[in-house]
This record gives sequence, C-alpha cells and structure tokens, in this order.
Amino acid sequence: MNSAQADDVVKEQVLSLAKELIRRPSISPEDAGCQDVIGAMLDSAGFAVETLKFGEVTNLWALSSERKPLCVLAGHTDVVPTGSKSLWDSDPFEPTIRNGHLYGCGAADMKSGLAAMVVAAQQFCASYPEPKGAIGFLITSDEEDVAIDGTARVMDKLELDQQSIDYALVGEPSSSEVVGDVIRVGRRGSLNGSLSLTGTLGHVAYADLTPNPIHELISVFSELVEKEWDKGNDFFTPTTFQISNIASGTGAENVIPAELELKFNFRFNPEQTEESLKSAVSSAVDRINPDIKNHLKWRLSGQPFLSRQAALTDAVVASIQAVTGKTPIKSTSGGTSDARFLVPRGVETVELGPVNRTIHKINECVALDELEPLAKIYLNTLERLLL
Repeated sequence: MNSAQADDVVKEQVLSLAKELIRRPSISPEDAGCQDVIGAMLDSAGFAVETLKFGEVTNLWALSSERKPLCVLAGHTDVVPTGSKSLWDSDPFEPTIRNGHLYGCGAADMKSGLAAMVVAAQQFCASYPEPKGAIGFLITSDEEDVAIDGTARVMDKLELDQQSIDYALVGEPSSSEVVGDVIRVGRRGSLNGSLSLTGTLGHVAYADLTPNPIHELISVFSELVEKEWDKGNDFFTPTTFQISNIASGTGAENVIPAELELKFNFRFNPEQTEESLKSAVSSAVDRINPDIKNHLKWRLSGQPFLSRQAALTDAVVASIQAVTGKTPIKSTSGGTSDARFLVPRGVETVELGPVNRTIHKINECVALDELEPLAKIYLNTLERLLL
C-alpha cells in the first residue's frame, strides 16, 4: 500500500466512525451510546475502558497502559439542540455527504475530532506496542450543558485515585480556515448573569401611573453593551458583554409589561475578575433603584486560563508543520471548553480540532479533506511525546 492509499484508508476510517457518532442524537447531557461505540474500539486496541456515571452524565475513561508520560485525548460526545429540523437541508442526525462535506449535528463540534483521535490512537497502538508513554481518553456527555458532572467530576476522581495526567490534547474545533491554522492554549472566562423584575400591568396611555421595567433597564444595559471594559493583553482579546435573552410583555400592543427577564454574559480576560464585573453591573442598576441588584443572579462557567506551553505545545506545532506545512496561531479566543478543568490542575493542554465555521449552526458540517490530516496530526503528536 502506497502513502496515498494509506491516507485514503485513514480518511475512510475517520469518516465511518464520525458517521456512526452523528447518527446518535446525543443532545446534552445524553450520550446516546456514542461512548459505547468508542469504548468498544478502544477495548479492541488494548485499552482498559471504564464508564463513569455521575447523575445523568456518562463519562468514559480509558488507558492504554500505566506508563508515563500520559497524554490524554479529551472531548465530548454531547451536542447542542438542533433547532427546527425543518431548517436543515438534511436530517441533523442522519450523516449526509454533499459538496465534499459531511453534514450532521456534531459533525464539527466535535464528533469528527473524536473519530480522528480514536483512529490515531488505534494506529499508534498497532504500530508501537511498547512505547515509553501511554495514551488516555477522557470523554464526557456534559460539555455543552452545565458541565458539572463531566470532566470536572472525572478529574476529581482521578485526583482521589492519585492518577496524574501529563498532557491533554482536546479535540475542540479550534481551526479557523483550514485544519491546524489555529490552536487554543487558553480561554477567556465566562460569567453569566440574569435579572428578573416584577411589577404591575398598566395601560400604555397612562404611563405616568405604571413604571415600565423595560424602560428602566434599557439605558443602563445599553451603556454596559457599549462600554470598553479593557483592551485585552498579549494573550487575550478584550472583555465583552452581550445580552443573550430578553423576555417581557403579554403580547398586547397597549399593555405595559409587569415582568421582565434578562440574561447576559461576560467573556472576560485576566484584566477583569468575577467580582469586578459583578460590581460594575450592580453599580449600574443602582442608578435606577438600589433594590434591583437584589434580583441579580450569577453563574460562573469558568475563569480565564492560560496553559503553560512546553513539550505538548511544541509537539503539536511541529506536527502541524510536518503535516500541513503551516505554523499555527496560538489563540485564547472562542467559547469555553473543558480545558478549563484541566489547566488549573497543572496539565499542559492544547485544543486542536476541525474548522469551527459551522459549529452550533443549522447545517453543521466538516470538510472531508480535513479528516485525514487531523488524524495524522494527532498521531504525529503522540509519536513525538510518547516514543
């Protein structure tokens, strides 16, 4: 078999597994059997596979051996809700190929990345039966939702079991235009806020008799949206504030609403803190009514973090250069990821996966030409670290 034929085999193997995973409607926190498929493949490659259930969440932990160093390939099988299926050009849970792309919910985020990781690990184990290090897998069905009973809980268990991880390669869709052009070495923090106000209904013609909760808040929150929070720094883009949901009104055009529910989010860098952002919002609503801040609720999804960049980062960069001829940009942008549960434990972590242009969108897809290079980069990285 020549090199081109071998590449085609890898591509077909990744494609086959990606399709099998997409067929399973694993809307968070459901795994829908994805980890059973992956676990069976890892078991046949010689891995010790363990299923860890916490609440409604399914997690997979697998080890090729007890050798060191340990490089963990990490990811998630859960996907976000599809939205109206009528808006998709094909069933989101029926993998479909057209125009050189594989379509389906989770195709890019991150079932193709998982498939490439599994195929790379199989190749490595078949080619190198006695490496100096080991491969691990940490896969959860709780990344797209509240992320309480997934990677964070597994890491707690590993700590209790005195099992340490040296490197973690997370298959999140990091790439921007082509595979490997961007890798993530950190992430901004995410702080979610909500505000619920309750008053009385009133007639719009008698506005002097009924305070309007929308009017009360619109000027203050417009200022927060437009505010320059900081300029970022050498590793992080500026902090942003976004309103994500507003719910109010009875549906009638002539009624002042009695209730308003507003949800918002900060994506913040280390120039800010959770406390400083909360304080800024509280001070802003104080100008309307000091009592309003008592109705604010907060949920921290994750603190900003930056991984140390050493052997793993060097191996990933060198592997991308070897496979694609390009040098990746090191970035901390994008949403949150489970890397936030790894880096604070001292694990050098890099996120590398497919192009992210269609993630969380109708007609999510991944280019077929991305599959083989991605698996090749993962394999090359494992070879550099573990041989």
